[in-house]
Amino acid sequence: MKKLIYIFLGASILFTESSCTNDFDELNIDPNRIEQVTPGSLVTPTIYGMSNYFTVRSYDFTWQIMQVGLPNPSVQLGVHRYDLTPGAGNGTWNTCYTWLRNVREMREAADAFGQPAYHAVAATLQAYIGGILTDAFGDVPFSDALRAEDGISQPKFDTQEEIYAKMIADLEEANEIYSSDATMNGNDILYNNDKGKWRKFNNSLLLRLLLRTSKRTDFDSYSRIREILADPATYPIFTSNAEAALLTITGVAPYNYAWARRQDYVNFEAMSSFFVDMLNELEDPRRPLFMTQASRLVDGKQETIGYRGIPSAHSGNESQFDYSPSTPNGNLMIYDAIGTPIIQVIMSYAEVEFIKAEVALHFQQLDEAREAYEKGVLAALTQWPNSTMPDNYFDNPAAAFDGTLERVLDQKYLALFFNDYQQWYEHRRTGFPALPKTEFMLNDGIMPSRFMYHNDVQRFNPDNYREVVDRIAEDGFYTKVWWER
Repeated sequence: MKKLIYIFLGASILFTESSCTNDFDELNIDPNRIEQVTPGSLVTPTIYGMSNYFTVRSYDFTWQIMQVGLPNPSVQLGVHRYDLTPGAGNGTWNTCYTWLRNVREMREAADAFGQPAYHAVAATLQAYIGGILTDAFGDVPFSDALRAEDGISQPKFDTQEEIYAKMIADLEEANEIYSSDATMNGNDILYNNDKGKWRKFNNSLLLRLLLRTSKRTDFDSYSRIREILADPATYPIFTSNAEAALLTITGVAPYNYAWARRQDYVNFEAMSSFFVDMLNELEDPRRPLFMTQASRLVDGKQETIGYRGIPSAHSGNESQFDYSPSTPNGNLMIYDAIGTPIIQVIMSYAEVEFIKAEVALHFQQLDEAREAYEKGVLAALTQWPNSTMPDNYFDNPAAAFDGTLERVLDQKYLALFFNDYQQWYEHRRTGFPALPKTEFMLNDGIMPSRFMYHNDVQRFNPDNYREVVDRIAEDGFYTKVWWER
């Protein structure tokens, strides 16, 4: 029976060379390890591992490409200037396949032990992880991936359309399983075995995947989403922050904060002018939670000057800034006092309300769109600890619903703060928010659309690599994935 591999499998998961023989495997069986894992034991390591990794990637990558924050100083190049290296997506590739291996083991163990609830959880987690993976690269190994033990060491690349169809179908099946009397009894850091909340997470992910395909008319996504929203008994979704996939981390081992040291999060990072100015215009109460105030030296003393960032993709001339910009507030993600809970976003309730608002706008249902928009803003403001929404927030013309998709998606951008790559994906789908360009961005300021494939693919899976490159035209940063076209 298959042995569990928990973490750090890397690209070798996909491209195990055929020289690894059965005799070798038999000689390396550890008699002290269990032969098969129970499915419930895989939930927490998968959720925690994915969440921690993509919390850091939000900071390292999404903040830069979406003009939330940037390294400071930054005298040349960098992601905020659309300078990506060929290996920029290698960690994402390895991490997603590592945890998809856990998901595969979970599904197989659930079926072997007769625990269908975990078959459903595996489908939910596959859509969460697989969605991040395919949206980052486009066509990827999926149906044949992670099957070296079945003799498939060079998996074919499924089209993104096939991957989406599979994930959507599996979420539909999982929704039915969650509605049954199947039980959960494992170690669950996210929902503590609350099957009803897992079902809502599952169906909220279904909305995300359907919306992502909104440009593909054959999917008829807006109509399908409207059908789901009209039938909450069959398709329960998030209705509050308490139900959302917001992971609480205390920093107490083994569930450490994503950053080991506070200075690694707060030092040498500035908030971007675009993000700060948007929050300033809204007079947004999240500003002190997200960032410090900027300061300027006056008569030998540092004086605060409010919230102020520096422009992304600036000239590199640091002398142009006569102030110290706002920097990340360490207490959002890593407290000095270990044990203080923080939030890591997997999928928010606010995202669901903004999906509802976009669908209502598509069908010109302005009252429904306004209601969902305002619920989304409220949810986004209050999902963070010690954050409340002022009663007069919507009195500000910059915050009031104005019937445009841009207004909805600008607020969705703020709501997707620290949510893996979701800001990047949504901008590629919609073009919002309208990010400023500068002459110091590469490729005439056109945003990259994907990562290049892991560099091991060409070595260990050359035939399938050539086939997929022929299909997508080029393994480059500016090749649009299926749902963008």
